[in-house]
Amino acid sequence: MNEENILERNNVTIHGEGKKVMMLAHGFGCDKRMWRFLLPTLSENYKIILFDYVGSGGSKFSNFPTEKYSTLNGYAQDVLDIIRALKLDNVIFIGHSVSSMIGLIASLEEPDLFSNQIMVCPSPCFLNDPPNYQGGFEASDLEELINLMDKNYIGWAEYLAPLVMGANAPQELVGELSDSFCSTDPITAKTFAKATFFSDHRDLLPKSDLRTLIIQSATDTLASIHVGEYLKENLSNSVMQTIDSTGHCLHMTDPDETNRIILDFLED
Repeated sequence: MNEENILERNNVTIHGEGKKVMMLAHGFGCDKRMWRFLLPTLSENYKIILFDYVGSGGSKFSNFPTEKYSTLNGYAQDVLDIIRALKLDNVIFIGHSVSSMIGLIASLEEPDLFSNQIMVCPSPCFLNDPPNYQGGFEASDLEELINLMDKNYIGWAEYLAPLVMGANAPQELVGELSDSFCSTDPITAKTFAKATFFSDHRDLLPKSDLRTLIIQSATDTLASIHVGEYLKENLSNSVMQTIDSTGHCLHMTDPDETNRIILDFLED
């Protein structure tokens, strides 16, 4: 696939004029518009690459290769495709939620292309694995969530959106996330959901020595503070900053504090 097709496939846009490059990767059920609250500040001094994963937002595809996107490796391959198409290196990769692991996979495959990784509300595994790891969910809970997508897609979106956005989030943001879920094709959404919620990438953490910032929400139903602490303990070159907030979308609910933490980390 040539450069033009890759950039069109993933709806890539470039913002800002900085010499250093940031790539911002949205989470499951979202799209690149979710970064709009961080963009004005970050684009003052950085070149920002925004994109949509295949099946999300304004991405373009004639057919959806379910097998490729049944694991996070397929999404990581697209991240590398975009970086190569734009001839980038020393990329600062900012991933929300599952994109933190997608970025980790990409950076382990091509470490020379990345300089820092910033994980916003990350989780390497959403499944509980007692006694040493509490991902937050039993397999039966997640199976039920996936089954709800088949039975009542609108109901699934309306149930999940407030859970993800957090109890104190403005209703307009909850509504936006629900609409984003609903606007995603059900087949692509279910494929991405399975790859997100049933994957386990804890084994990759000790393999990474990339300088890493973990931004954690004090109260996050999807990725508790214990998950953030687990990541910090297992990523050798990492620091964790906690924002006193609720929810899984700090870049939307607490953009000023999120921006401050990111810039402090990069300027340190």
